[in-house]
Amino acid sequence: MMGPTLERAMVRATSLSQALALLQETAIPSQPLCGGTDLMVQAMTTQADGRRWVDVGSVDELRGISLDANGLRIGAATTCAELRVHPLVATHAPLLAQCAGQVGARAIQERATPGGNLANASPAADLAPALIAHGAQVELVSASATRRLPVEDFFISYRHTALSTDELILALHLPLSGDALCWHRKVGTRRAQAITKVALAASGLWVKGEAHCRIGMASVAPVPLRCRKTEDWLRRHALEPGWMDAAADILREEISPIDDLRSTADYRRTVAGNLLMAFLRRFQAAR
Repeated sequence: MMGPTLERAMVRATSLSQALALLQETAIPSQPLCGGTDLMVQAMTTQADGRRWVDVGSVDELRGISLDANGLRIGAATTCAELRVHPLVATHAPLLAQCAGQVGARAIQERATPGGNLANASPAADLAPALIAHGAQVELVSASATRRLPVEDFFISYRHTALSTDELILALHLPLSGDALCWHRKVGTRRAQAITKVALAASGLWVKGEAHCRIGMASVAPVPLRCRKTEDWLRRHALEPGWMDAAADILREEISPIDDLRSTADYRRTVAGNLLMAFLRRFQAAR
């Protein structure tokens, strides 16, 4: 028998304007639903109780991958399966293609979306480190306005984002990766179908002897984290004696992991530093 937390209203939006109009209604709290790979799990608890689901999976404006002079545009309802194999993503956002292939099993990837992965705001979100490392911006839309902000600024606190109740994630915008070295590693029980213990995605480019890096991490803080202090330290001190070890120490201080069922804080700090060192060795070799 279906539990009470699953007995809720659902309406399917067939256009972006219809979806946004439904979210504007104040009489019934609404929850956008696309792939449902996170929300259907939450529906077995009280986390999603009392809300009307607005199915946006059929909204064409939320789908698609395209390239223009400003970079790559990815619709929020594009599936991870599409991200995993699309040639534009493989060429211009290789970290994202790699991470998309580690979101659950292949069946999950056929349903899961980047918009849902971000909106769920899990500290272990698989796509977030790659999006941060690639310098992605998230485009939010309401019935009256659109706005963009860096992916790392989209996460406010644990399970809380900058998304307003009348907004949808419309798309992600990624600048072209160019000549940057891109690297990613997810540490978990398995490569896929496992919640991340620690993940790091990084991109780096040498500019006049300075190290310009972007470092995104998951499962080391209450939110997916951009490691700005470590990036700044690398820009000023890369190639000094002992610079890799020192950068790893800075990173370990910057993160705030916890003990939980999957791992310990000490383990996560150690692994986080090791992952950064692995990236920096490749980055130095590419100089």
